[in-house]
Amino acid sequence: MKNWLSGLMVALAAGIGAIATPAVAQEFPTREVRLVCGFVAGSGADVMHRYFAKQLQALTGKTFIVDNQPGVAGNLAHSYAARARADGYVVYPVGGSTLAASLYIFKKPPVDPLKDFEYIGTLIKQGWFVVVDAKSPIKTLPELTAFLKQKKDKASFSTATTIANVMGKMYKQIAGLEAVQVQYKTIGDSLNDLLSGNIDFMLADAAFMLGQVNAGRVRVLAISTAERMKSVPDIPTMAEGGVPGIDLMVWWTIAVPAGTPQPVKDKLTVWFNQMLRMKETEDFLANIGTDVFISTPEETNSYLRQEIKNWGEHIKRAGIEPT
Repeated sequence: MKNWLSGLMVALAAGIGAIATPAVAQEFPTREVRLVCGFVAGSGADVMHRYFAKQLQALTGKTFIVDNQPGVAGNLAHSYAARARADGYVVYPVGGSTLAASLYIFKKPPVDPLKDFEYIGTLIKQGWFVVVDAKSPIKTLPELTAFLKQKKDKASFSTATTIANVMGKMYKQIAGLEAVQVQYKTIGDSLNDLLSGNIDFMLADAAFMLGQVNAGRVRVLAISTAERMKSVPDIPTMAEGGVPGIDLMVWWTIAVPAGTPQPVKDKLTVWFNQMLRMKETEDFLANIGTDVFISTPEETNSYLRQEIKNWGEHIKRAGIEPT
C-alpha cells in the first residue's frame, strides 16, 4: 500500500510539474528581468546593455534593467550570473571569447562556461582597435610600427581587457617590438594618459573608441579581425598594415544559469532575435563599430566550444601565464 501511494504521489508531482512549466513560461516575466553587465556604467558594454534593455522593454511591454557587476576582469559578473536562480530573471549578455579566455588566464576560473551556463543565442561581434592621439603625426599602422621600433622599450601602450592583452603581446611578437604594456582598470582610465602623451597608443573596443573618434580625440589605425568589419569598412586589418596572423574578434552570447526552463529560454530567444532584426538595432550597433550576430542555441554552443580551443592557442602564443 505504501509503495502504491508513494508511486501515486510521484506521478502526481510529475504531472503537476509538467503543467506548471508551460504556465510559468506563459506568465514570464512577472517582475523585472536583469541584464548583467560586467563593466562600469558609461563603458561601451554598458551602452549596449542599456540599448538592449530599452528595446526589449519597448518590444515586450515588460521591465528590463541593467545590473552592473564590474570587477576582477569579468569574474565578478561571471560568478554573479552563474549563481543566480535559474528562472530567466537574470540574463547575461557576455563575450563568448571572454568566457573562453577565462579558462586559461586564471588558475582557478570562477565558472565553467560549458556547465554553469546555457546559451540562447548570440548578439554581436566586433573587433578591437589600435588607437593613437588624433594630434599624433602617425596616420597608419606601418608608421606606428616604425615609430615603436625606433623608440624601443621607451614606447608604451595601454590595455584594460583580456583581448587587448593578447592583442598587444601578439603585435609585439609579430612586429618585433619592445613597447611596454601598461594595464589599466578601465579603458576610460587610460584615455587621458594617451591624450597627454604618457602612452603612445591604446588597444580598445570599438564601442568605446568610436565616440572618441567622433569627438576628434583619437585616430584608429587598424582592427584586430582577419577581415574588415561591415560596420567599420574603412578601418584596415592589422594584416593589411603589415602585421599578419592576428584574428581576434569579440562576439557576445546570451547566457542564462544552467537549468533555466526551456520554455523561458525559448521566449527570451524570440525576443532577442526580434530586437536584433530591427533596422534600428543594426544602425545603432553600426554607429559603435559593431555587427549584428544572430545564431541558434545549437550554433552558439558550437561556437563556444571552438572558441575555447582558439583561446587556448591564443594564450599560449602570447605567452600569458595564468594568475
